Amino acid sequence: MADFKTHITVSTVGGIAYGYWGAATQGMTVENGMLAGGLCAVSGMLPDLDSDGGIPLRETSMFAAAVVPILMIDRFRDYGLSRESMALAAMIIYLGIRFVVVEFFKRFTVHRGMWHSLPAAAAAGLIAYLLMPSQSEAVRAYKSFAVVLGFIIHLILDEIWAVEVGVGRLRTKKSFGTALKFFGPNATANAFVYLMVIGLSYAAWHDDGICKRLKEQERSWIFGPTQYTAPVEPPPFTMPQFAQPAPPYYDPNSWTR
Repeated sequence: MADFKTHITVSTVGGIAYGYWGAATQGMTVENGMLAGGLCAVSGMLPDLDSDGGIPLRETSMFAAAVVPILMIDRFRDYGLSRESMALAAMIIYLGIRFVVVEFFKRFTVHRGMWHSLPAAAAAGLIAYLLMPSQSEAVRAYKSFAVVLGFIIHLILDEIWAVEVGVGRLRTKKSFGTALKFFGPNATANAFVYLMVIGLSYAAWHDDGICKRLKEQERSWIFGPTQYTAPVEPPPFTMPQFAQPAPPYYDPNSWTR
């Protein structure tokens, strides 16, 4: 299989191309393009979280523990957290990733299991989608797909390295087909990954309102809070009153018998 250096190099090149494509042709800002490129580069290490140790698990967990709370700033704003609460949440997330998530991967995953699969790539993209809300749905999807792209680049490299090409021969290793897959040999792992994808998809589908709320928050910071004015009720309808003709003038002296 491809080593750590190969994975990070190819995913970084792919991230640079993806970031340039977004900034040059899709109307993304340079900052969003650079962030998407960085996410793609780092996501090239995500499938190896099931390696039970070594450089990929250590580097990825440390990077995620430090960066994920920063990427969740807009999520914290939507929850209405104070600065102190944001700092506390960031510390909890850091400890959770470093000691809970890492321990989960060490205990309950096997290398080249279901975490090396296309459904796992979808799950990683959905997690990124929920962690990184934005005022624009297009920007949010653009950054989330960068994670999926880096993940899939890793899987493709694993499959390429599982093919041996020699003089007059072409042979595949036993690991061929264990990366770009939809199902693995463990039924429990298959069910867990697919349930995770379904749950994350449901959460993402019902999270579209955050974009509008972030826009309203940004507008209130720039222009100040908007004052609510009650609508003016129209006056009640009344039948028009028409003037009555004046009675004819009566002069008693003009009466003739």
